[in-house]
Amino acid sequence: MQWQRGERLQDGKYTIREILGRGGFGITYRVRQYVIKTLNEEAQASQYFDKLQQDFMNEALRLVQFKNHPHIVKVYQLLQESVQKNNLRNRLFNFGAPPSSFFLCCILMEYIEGTNLEKYVQKRGVLSEAEALRYIQQVGDALTAMHREGLLHRDVKPSNIILRASNAQAVLIDFGIAREFTQDLTMTHTQYCTPGFAPIEHYAPKAKRGEYTDVYALAATLYYLLTRTVPTSASDRALNVPLKPPAQINPNISDRVHEAIVKWLEFLPENRPQSVQDWLKLLALRPSPVPPPTPSPFPVSPPAPAPDNLRSSVGMDYKKLRDLLATGKWKEADQETERVILKVAGREYFGWLDTDSINKFPCEDLRTIDQLWVKYSNGRFGFSVQKRIWLEVGGKLGEYDWKVFEKFGDRVRWRVNSEWLILNSDLTFSPNAPWGHLPGGWWWVGVTVSPVGWGWGYVLFSRAETCKL
Repeated sequence: MQWQRGERLQDGKYTIREILGRGGFGITYRVRQYVIKTLNEEAQASQYFDKLQQDFMNEALRLVQFKNHPHIVKVYQLLQESVQKNNLRNRLFNFGAPPSSFFLCCILMEYIEGTNLEKYVQKRGVLSEAEALRYIQQVGDALTAMHREGLLHRDVKPSNIILRASNAQAVLIDFGIAREFTQDLTMTHTQYCTPGFAPIEHYAPKAKRGEYTDVYALAATLYYLLTRTVPTSASDRALNVPLKPPAQINPNISDRVHEAIVKWLEFLPENRPQSVQDWLKLLALRPSPVPPPTPSPFPVSPPAPAPDNLRSSVGMDYKKLRDLLATGKWKEADQETERVILKVAGREYFGWLDTDSINKFPCEDLRTIDQLWVKYSNGRFGFSVQKRIWLEVGGKLGEYDWKVFEKFGDRVRWRVNSEWLILNSDLTFSPNAPWGHLPGGWWWVGVTVSPVGWGWGYVLFSRAETCKL
């Protein structure tokens, strides 16, 4: 399914004007003063559609926290649009069944009037060092803010940097393959490479990634701004094709900048500066102050929030949980989560869940609770977040491993100095608590006085996978 010009979304609130671009999994539309991004037809037809859409939604919610950063495109909210299943998806998975509707998640973002750096350089020619470094510093500040929250962009390049027409400020866009990262963790990532700007680790299905991954791409972007030439691709460099020094193309590049570019474009990750700030120091650049907002001749107010999904297969009312999360009452929301889960499972008398009640817990209700936590924590808390962390520390769905659970407890800070927090009242009820720290989980376990029972948590993660969280 691809929307056409003139189609109306959200009961006529937004009208498609044009397609702005397509990527590996996404497609972006212009709707007046906004942009709407969603999964493209190939992703919709994929057998992994549910997982792709969940990841797409979670990443969008994480990016909302940067909506006040001057050099990161503003993400306003998530939308859900009811659409008809396309023929390809029907042929692959429904064997000719008649079309049926499903919900497609969309991101509502700001539309930036301006031009991207790739087109800008093609028109203007090579930039002066002063101008190029100004844009690089601004994008570097944006990446530093992302990295501080554990996110990588993974597709930094001139075409993903727009210069605002109003003030010539650089804005980083297109976070479709942004991913959480852990410095010492080997993870599987979507293989999506832009030759010349992607480092060698992007070409491996599994590889260690960190801030240095975006460092390479930002250096390649500076190389392009000063030479109007795409650097030698990492795949060619792996075949011993040398990187052409940028000063050979543009002899006006200073020694200081040339040295920094070459250092940033080291082939092996461990030889590069390990953070954007480390590299900016090589350029003798300091983090730029946040400029005051520039008034727009066409002020745009953020749209009203989309209604929450409060569906329940057993008639449970989730309005109170939604209201507590929306107002940041994390402790009360944690207690309400315990109450509704026990009631849905029919385990109020026992005060805890056993394996059978977890395995039979309604998926619709589990999704509702999880999506509320993910939304109102900007992607920081929720069962889907906890499941992802469980897998990252070596857990396997449906398999119990106490050592892995200890690692999980250390990551989400349910374990401090090798001691488990026995009661939920010992948790940190703050939006700055560690990723996956909430909701608390003692009601998983069967006992509230011994952490031994917490090993049952792996059953919940398996249920989360079954329910496509």
